[in-house]
Amino acid sequence: MTDSHGTVLRYAAFTTDPGGGNPAGIVLDASALDDAAMLAIAADVGYSETAFLTAPPEGLGEPGRAFTVRYFSPKAEVPFCGHATVAAAVALAERLGPGALTFATPAGTVPVEVDRAADGTLRATLTSVEPYVEDVAEDEVAEALAALGWRAGDLDPGLPPRVAFAGARHLVLAAATRARLAALDYDFDRLAAFMTARDLTTVQLVWRESSGVFHVRDPFPVGGVVEDPATGAAAAAFGAYLRDRGEVTAEATLTLRQGDDMGRPGVLTVELRADDPRVRVSGAAVPIGG
Repeated sequence: MTDSHGTVLRYAAFTTDPGGGNPAGIVLDASALDDAAMLAIAADVGYSETAFLTAPPEGLGEPGRAFTVRYFSPKAEVPFCGHATVAAAVALAERLGPGALTFATPAGTVPVEVDRAADGTLRATLTSVEPYVEDVAEDEVAEALAALGWRAGDLDPGLPPRVAFAGARHLVLAAATRARLAALDYDFDRLAAFMTARDLTTVQLVWRESSGVFHVRDPFPVGGVVEDPATGAAAAAFGAYLRDRGEVTAEATLTLRQGDDMGRPGVLTVELRADDPRVRVSGAAVPIGG
């Protein structure tokens, strides 16, 4: 690839509009960068995450189409980031051609398949690491609600709070109404402290429009960002949550709409398969700017 050491590309993920979705930084050759340099670049870029690619572990994936990937927010490294994975995969496909890619991430190996639609749009599908879902104590839910400025009555009792993981840990809280989801004004420092103590990457706030369509928002204070516009890792975790709850059939495709309340609309497709515990998350990505 021709990109020079440390060059930062900028792509919007889960959208075909550069002004929509979630922007990600991508460094296709980070071989000359140490941890401090990567963190400094991520802070300078200012997006919720920037992905840094280097050579893969020996024997991983197809030669030339496998990479080690690390993800940095402006404040810290995170174990996995879905939107930066989709963005990096599309950036690679523009240079290498569509097809299979393999990413070695801190959370585990993540296969990605990139396809080109009839209109030329590149769309990436990541397959998560194996997920899990955990109960969450009532006092922890109460603290999260207090930080958010929500009341217990604001929650949808049909979708109870849980912690879900598919590469990173997320607290799932379901709003009873679309209006409650839209009115996000929280205590940044209090929520950041709560999340840091419990190793949470985002809080996945959701509202169920129908059995297969959900609106979501993801506060991300631990990354130094008030809100993440489109969150692939949380989408994968939420798919695992719905399956664990029995809210979906064994074979299901879900649509998550995110970013509308921020003016950066994006669409995430979540696929569950009966023969695989892992979760697939798909979306388009496009370059930002010239």
